[in-house]
Amino acid sequence: MTRGKQLYEGKAKRVYATANPAEYVVEYKDEATAFNAQKRGEWAGKGATNNAITAHLYPQLEAAGIPTHFIGQLSEREQLVKAVSIIPVEVVVRNVAAGSFSKRLGVEEGTLLTHPVVEYCYKSDALGDPLINDDTAIALGWATEPQLRRLRELALKVRAFLVPYFEARGVRLIDFKLEFGTLADGTVVLADEISPDTCRFWDAETNEKMDKDRFRRDLGGVEDAYAEMLRRVTGPAQR
Repeated sequence: MTRGKQLYEGKAKRVYATANPAEYVVEYKDEATAFNAQKRGEWAGKGATNNAITAHLYPQLEAAGIPTHFIGQLSEREQLVKAVSIIPVEVVVRNVAAGSFSKRLGVEEGTLLTHPVVEYCYKSDALGDPLINDDTAIALGWATEPQLRRLRELALKVRAFLVPYFEARGVRLIDFKLEFGTLADGTVVLADEISPDTCRFWDAETNEKMDKDRFRRDLGGVEDAYAEMLRRVTGPAQR
């Protein structure tokens, strides 16, 4: 697959055109950012790890009835995906209080939520991905009411698959962020990635953090945590 013109570069990926207008190449970068890119870092293998985890999970999500943009893994850091127009509404699903949720609401980190919390954020690095509600997204034309219903439906289906998947591998899925896009015919599909960059993973026995919080909070051991998550994700169930 020959990459064409670069169409987009974000904090973690580059997107390239191909000879087929319905397909893109996505390249995963080794760079890491936190706090809306105010903190930056890089380590060898990060892009390959996130690419491998996503490439392992997305076909399984497809089999579980969740449409995605994923077509196939091309190389260590590249994927072939369906061309989508990204809906500028990020969906965050929370199972346990952590991060900004704990800080915003004064809830102790680690508090188990008795009901999954679905939040929407406006996808804007310049504004810090602010929290929004349905009415804001509709009023400003970022998403339609049917699209928002579909985003919530698909996000909860992703949760229903991922929570037991990770539990069987000794990992608690604390929260995760999803991005969605539309195909040329308007079909909403899961896009972006599922990785330690976009999820909070805690070890089920020790509650040790195994995700980007190790980078955000200067906890050390970032590369080892990502490598361990790749091992668990792609390995057999432990229980």
